[in-house]
Amino acid sequence: MTELTTFSDCKKDDLIVITGAGGFIAGALARYFHDRGFTCIRAVDKKPLPDWYQIVPGVESLCLDVSDEANCKRVCEGAVEVYNLAADMGGMGFIERFRVQCLRSILINTHMIEAAYRAGAQRYFFSSSACAYNTQLQEDPNCRALKESDAYPAMSERGYGWEKLLSEMFCQEYWAERGMKTFIARFHNVYGPHGTWDGGREKAPAAICRKVIEAKDKNTGTIDIWGDGTQTRSFMYIDDCTEGIDRIMHCDKLIATPINLGSSELVAINALVSLAEEIGGVKLNRTHDLNAPRGVAGRNSDNTMIKDILDWEPTMPFRTGLAKTYAWIAQQYEDRKAGRRTVRDTI
Repeated sequence: MTELTTFSDCKKDDLIVITGAGGFIAGALARYFHDRGFTCIRAVDKKPLPDWYQIVPGVESLCLDVSDEANCKRVCEGAVEVYNLAADMGGMGFIERFRVQCLRSILINTHMIEAAYRAGAQRYFFSSSACAYNTQLQEDPNCRALKESDAYPAMSERGYGWEKLLSEMFCQEYWAERGMKTFIARFHNVYGPHGTWDGGREKAPAAICRKVIEAKDKNTGTIDIWGDGTQTRSFMYIDDCTEGIDRIMHCDKLIATPINLGSSELVAINALVSLAEEIGGVKLNRTHDLNAPRGVAGRNSDNTMIKDILDWEPTMPFRTGLAKTYAWIAQQYEDRKAGRRTVRDTI
């Protein structure tokens, strides 16, 4: 069996801590390192263990709220590397409506980075977001791709975006003043199997797939789209995300340096709907809810920096990744109808 590649120079029994591990991305990251032979992984999330999206065999799983300082100290004990992906967040429907909850995630990074520093962790990763970028550069669906310097002058998305930008500063100053190696990735719309697909926190690819599947099942012939459908985004498949985190965390050229982690394939929401219809083998009439949260008009990832430094960028074509995601959500949908447990039912 071929050994899977990792970019870490940690010993296989060094302690890796991953917060937010009951959720989509961090849960996939725990599995990523487990599959690469790391035997000492501490996964942490405030949700009860039965509610975690993925539970990885052999991984220590702790149910703790890391917005609490004492819990952060417990979580970071003995850590060699810390990956902080914990946050109160969701898709646009959540982050536009619950800005205070999003802002309060600053407590998580404030306490986690201090606890990691005091524990002597060698490396600390923070999951930032493209929502940190200046919204005035995202007012046109045909936007230019955002490069890392476009976060300033600062005009982040209210709530969630400002929390991310300030948390980035914490990471930069812990390196400048205290010498702890910190790493910062600005995620651009991560999607794929084992993620939220219903309930209000899901992102556009999962929401559209679910709506198409539901329309087929109930034979409604219609799909409702938030906004006019012209808004554009890039979407990164989960496997590209986990590999990108590994690469970024273990590149010393990127210490305390925010970098885009996203696909550069720009997709309009209307095109996303068409692709989901094609995968589902159906054509639906479209209605548009112009009062629903829609976010910025356009956002794409400029991958010049990541290609220059890492000689790599996310490569999964959106059509391929969406087909995988659609198939997984379709199975989830059927499982729910049959009374079996699903990811959404455990949130």
